Amino acid sequence: MSISPEIENKLALLQEKYEAMGQDMSSYLDGLLHADFLTYWDYIHLDTLLSLQSPKTPFPDEEIFIMYHQITELYFKLSLHECKQIASATPLTAEFFTKRLQRINRYFEALTNSFEIMVDGMEKEQFLQFRMSLLPASGFQSGQYRMIEIYATDFINLVAKDQREELRGATIDEQFEHIYWKFGATELSTGKKTLTLKQFEKKYAKTFIELGKSVSTTNFYSLYKQLTANGENTTALAEQLRQLDINVNVNWPLSHYKSAVRYLHREPEEIKATGGTNWQKYLPPRFQKRVFYPSLWSAEELEDWGKGWVEKVVSGL
Repeated sequence: MSISPEIENKLALLQEKYEAMGQDMSSYLDGLLHADFLTYWDYIHLDTLLSLQSPKTPFPDEEIFIMYHQITELYFKLSLHECKQIASATPLTAEFFTKRLQRINRYFEALTNSFEIMVDGMEKEQFLQFRMSLLPASGFQSGQYRMIEIYATDFINLVAKDQREELRGATIDEQFEHIYWKFGATELSTGKKTLTLKQFEKKYAKTFIELGKSVSTTNFYSLYKQLTANGENTTALAEQLRQLDINVNVNWPLSHYKSAVRYLHREPEEIKATGGTNWQKYLPPRFQKRVFYPSLWSAEELEDWGKGWVEKVVSGL
């Protein structure tokens, strides 16, 4: 059987490749000859993936709760994949930045639009019973979500709103002690740190601080300001940043707020969230006033941040 010129050319290129690495191409061809064909289920480790749901109770809807949160973390990983590309791009162009932001925005829009799959897919009574077996674990403890926030903006914009001006010149270590989400993980009755928060800080505090320092000049807000100062056309980029602000700081927390109101609202007092987090103050955007890109919004928009969305969500329940 004759060998086509195309195959001969590829063999020659392979020979060059392996010689450059000091390797024997013939040995690699032997390995290829005896290797099995790749299958879909092996490539994505399907059996392993489908074995990662381990409910703690006999309630069937707990498995829905687990799977949706696993899907969420995979979307966060996709987002972080883009964050790292943006922060490390050399040179970074507004076009590249904009396209990567579009990807992140699509990931968050997919999450927000799909959240009701979980909310409507669980019976309230089942949820209220199996959730007590999850203590003190909480979705609050998503480290990947916090990393996305750190990549997205100057660290000072993650500080609790009533302390931002005071800490504007402080170090990231000092600012971290006043980061906004710590105040959402305090016990409702005493104001002390919940076990949920203590666990979270023990695992991730060092990682968050180191990441904040490493992207102090390469977070999205800093990079946007640098490109604008260099005279690049950042109009489309600014629009994607505004959309990211809405997706991460308004639409995503409001999806959780709507779920919490549905499952945890009970007269005459609210049911505590898993881990005792203060969801009534932590989730609504109008309380946190967390804005990644304040210079891209008008004073009126900042004043009414999230207000209209909250009212729409609550009135629609």
